[in-house]
Formats: sequence, C-alpha cells, structure tokens
Amino acid sequence: MAIFDSDAELMDRRDLAQLQLERLQATLHRVYKNVKFYKKKFDEVKFLPEDCQSLEDLSRLPFTTRRDLAESYPYEMFAVPLREVVRIHSSTGSPGAPIVMGYTARDLRNWAKLAARVLTAAGVDRDDVVQVTLSYGLLTSAFGLHYGVELLGASVIPTGPGGTARQVGIMRDYRTTVLVSTPSYAQVLADQMEAQGVDAKNMHLKLALLAGEPWTEEQRREIESRLYLTALDHYALSEAMGPGVAGECEHRRGMHLQEDHFFPEVIDPKSGAILPAGELGELVLTTITKEAVPLVRFRTGDLCRLQYEPCPCGRTLARISRIQGRSDAVVIVKGINIFPGRVGQILAGILGDEPLYQLVIGREGHLDYLEVKIEVREGLFFDKMTQQREFLLQLTRKLAEAIGVQPRVKLVEPNSIARDRETSPLVIDLRK
Repeated sequence: MAIFDSDAELMDRRDLAQLQLERLQATLHRVYKNVKFYKKKFDEVKFLPEDCQSLEDLSRLPFTTRRDLAESYPYEMFAVPLREVVRIHSSTGSPGAPIVMGYTARDLRNWAKLAARVLTAAGVDRDDVVQVTLSYGLLTSAFGLHYGVELLGASVIPTGPGGTARQVGIMRDYRTTVLVSTPSYAQVLADQMEAQGVDAKNMHLKLALLAGEPWTEEQRREIESRLYLTALDHYALSEAMGPGVAGECEHRRGMHLQEDHFFPEVIDPKSGAILPAGELGELVLTTITKEAVPLVRFRTGDLCRLQYEPCPCGRTLARISRIQGRSDAVVIVKGINIFPGRVGQILAGILGDEPLYQLVIGREGHLDYLEVKIEVREGLFFDKMTQQREFLLQLTRKLAEAIGVQPRVKLVEPNSIARDRETSPLVIDLRK
C-alpha cells in the first residue's frame, strides 16, 4: 500500500514527540500573543508559553469548548489579520452563534496534503475517479477531500448532496471508482440502484470513504455487500480543519491520526482527567500547525479510544477507534451536528420566548429525519389553516437556515410532550 508522506507517516515516535513539542511551543506563543481569549485563559492559570517544556505541560491549560468558539463570533479566535485569511467556513453545530473557521494559504496547503494522506491510506491513486456527495457550502464537509483528490492527480466529481437518481447515473456513466459520502447516504444510493434496476456489480466502484455520522460494523458489511466495494472510515472535525484529521488504512485497525499536525488526548468527560491509551473517553485535540485559528485542548465531544500499537501498514502515527458516541447533548442528523438547546434559542427569537418543544429524530429507509414538536399555547392559535401553514413554513425555513437541516415542524396539543420518553435532554432518538 502506498504512503503519501513517508517522512511524516513513518517517523520514529521519539522524533515525532520532539516535532510535536516544537510546534506546540510555537502555537502557544502565537495564541498568547494574538488571541485575547487565550491570553486571558493562560493568565488565569498563571501559565506563560515558555512554561511549556514538555508535552505533559499542555495538561496544565484549560479546555476550549464549542461554546467558547460560538461566543467568539465571528473573528475573535483568529490569530492572524483578516487580510491573511484566504478562506472562511462556518459550522452550525454550536450552542449559539455559528462557529467561524478561517484558513491561511498555508493552512489550505496543509489541509490538501493531510486529505491526500487519508485518501492514499485508503487506497486512492491518480487513476481513480472520486465522486464527492458531501456539502460544498459553508461546511467543510467536501472541500478537504476534494483538494486532496486533486493533489493526488485523480479525477474528482463534485456532485454535492441530493439528487440520488442523478448521482447513480453519474456514478455509472462517469465510471466512478471511489464514493465519498455519509454512511447512511451510501445505503440510500444502494436503495436507489435497486429501484432503478442497476446492478452494482456492473459499476466501477471499488472504495467508499464514509464519515459525518456514527456508523457500525453491521452497516459497513451491508454497504460493502450491496455496493461491492470496500468501505473505510475517516474522521473530519470542522473546528480543527475538516476532513483529513484521521483515516483508516486497508487493515482497518483504527483511524491513523495526523499527529504531526494535531496533538491528541483522551479524557474522562466528567472529570477532565487524561485517560490511559486504550480507554474510552472524549477526544481532545490541539492544533499545532494551524495558523488562522489555532485551538488549544479543544473538546471534540466525540467518544473514542487512542491506540499506539504498531499497524501492519507501517505507519507509526497513533490511531483513534471508531467514534462510539457523544459526551455532550449534540445529536447528529444527516451528518450535521445539532445542539437541541439551539433550536429553543431560534424559536424564542421568532416567538418572543422559548416554547415547550421536543426534537424527534427517526429514520425512513436509510434517511434521517428531524421533527420539531411545539406545544400550542396562547398566540399559536390561528383562525385560518392558511395562516397556520404560512407560520409553519416560516418556522421551518428559519430553523433550516440556522441548524443546517430541513426539519418537519409540528404543532401539538398542550401537555402532550412526553418527557419520560426522551433519550437525551429535549430529544427522542428513534434510531437507537
């Protein structure tokens, strides 16, 4: 199996630790000097950047959370002047305002290289045709892998999401060999092929790179058997960069994490204590090469294990296990992170105060749906059905704009929301 950057991916771990320390020290100096948020946080614990003399010293610093990023909207976390930022993305997966991510020209070059590493580890080469069905909007979903494909010299088809029948036609006619999608959308594509009478064995598909939502080994086996390809996992984190943070190789023993760009820790979500390798906990990442928006001890909310055992592929980088859930209230619908409380904030902004509401998440076939139930109260009664329809359309549109997913909004009778059925605060997840 080919390796895109053997100097980095096969580096002796002692040399890697020294490189990480040097890059970490440079990052801490940069954020202390240029980001008010971090200067305040460092000062509160009486920590100066020069106090970092080992990788273990990083644990003396506080965590960065999504709430911190949302409260810094839009540019307060930027460590460079805006004139040096050549790309801006944002994420709806926050408890408040959108999280804004900036990239310098060097950040974008690094992003493409790391995505190329993940693609190469999966088995993609310059002879492949890669169909990317992820979003090309403000989310980072599609962009990293898109530019990684181009850097490898392979062909990329930027179809974006939706239009499933058209996706299948393109896949057949353009001779797609690699699919990039969420796991559930790969299943939807398999359903569509069967509905159209298209035999997947006659397609040119050989590989699927899947991410964006939790998935299981059972789903992997189904996707592989129905699409006649190999399905591999990769890890994308918009706040840190986007796709390219980590990815599986052919041996499927975890996702190789790009440790020369991200320093990982796994913590107990409740106490914040660092856990030994192999124990399940929340992944915390510190970016050590990011210029525009460096992050120090960012709590991802993703539950996984950190593994250091050698991999047969020869890569010396640590691996993270399949993501096994969330440590926070975030729910993932169609690959989009949603804070349930954010929905209440949006409803309060429209209605004047927060109504009693509940999110119901389910799955029809292999497609997720989100239903927002709102209890009727004074002010939510309408004389005409047309007025109610217009009101629901307005709510649907505003919620979709804010959270990135088109919901079904439903008015329900007073006292009809059953709190005892909720699988997490404000949420009933029927997919479990």
